[in-house]
Amino acid sequence: MPRIGTSDLHVFPLALGGNVFGWTADESTSHQVLDAYTAAGGDFIDTADVYSAWAPGNEGGESERVIGSWLAASGKRDDVVIATKGSQHPQFQGLGADTVAAAARASLQRLGTDRIDLYYAHFDDQSTPLEETVRAFDQLVKDGIVRYTAISNYSKDRAEEWIRIATENGLAQPVAIQPHYNLVTREPYESEIAPLAHAHRLGVVPYFALAAGFLTGKYRSKEDFAGKDREGQVSGYFNDEGLAVVDALSTIAEARDTELATVALAWLQAQPDVVAPIASARNTEQLPALLASAELELSADELQTLSDVSAKVPASA
Repeated sequence: MPRIGTSDLHVFPLALGGNVFGWTADESTSHQVLDAYTAAGGDFIDTADVYSAWAPGNEGGESERVIGSWLAASGKRDDVVIATKGSQHPQFQGLGADTVAAAARASLQRLGTDRIDLYYAHFDDQSTPLEETVRAFDQLVKDGIVRYTAISNYSKDRAEEWIRIATENGLAQPVAIQPHYNLVTREPYESEIAPLAHAHRLGVVPYFALAAGFLTGKYRSKEDFAGKDREGQVSGYFNDEGLAVVDALSTIAEARDTELATVALAWLQAQPDVVAPIASARNTEQLPALLASAELELSADELQTLSDVSAKVPASA
């Protein structure tokens, strides 16, 4: 069980993404997915207060409410690590001190728990002095409602500045960083964020680990994703170089008698400082391929093949 940075949180090497809960997975189905994930040994659940405000009729917080109702029904709060994020909920925009405090407490209420194990600043708020935000996150730790702090979607310079402020003022240090990173999106993570994460011993928890489903191989033509919920996300990966990555995944998956998603996640898990990629399942049928990645160890040749072919994908994809 890898450890998240310098924390004492040891987690399953695949984080279950909660973005689909209350969106493409209703409450009952979401509970089934959570039951199956934890029954298989999973214990790391990732969500955010904004999930899924983008869906018609939703206001944000739906995912946290679903997870909260599952925690109440299952009694497994002490068996799982809950990570959530603030700054984007429609009612709690930004990272001013008062907003951070209010957003975290609103998340606690929706989750039905007394603490958040890992709390991320979801997106940078450059309209608020960074020191104010860092002190606000430190206060959450002092108040006992957050165990560890983390950052997501921060540039290298802003992440460095956060860490400097925390160090110089004796404030809570982030233990994790959550970047956009997968086989078809390797930059700017590898050149900018990866060295920072290694230098400061941050656990890396990549999101979009399967490129919105593109790396599962289910989108081989534009007709495959036309009109789908993730059309806007998938279309950015759809080019000859991206499809070549899918072909390489398919070759390895066939030789290993496993799924493309399993191989794609195993490649991520093999990268330096990566603790657990995040992948979501909108039903229990999608879960086994994700879980299998925790036990698939790719050979050096397989890892190199995937690295070589994915290096040709345009950085803007």
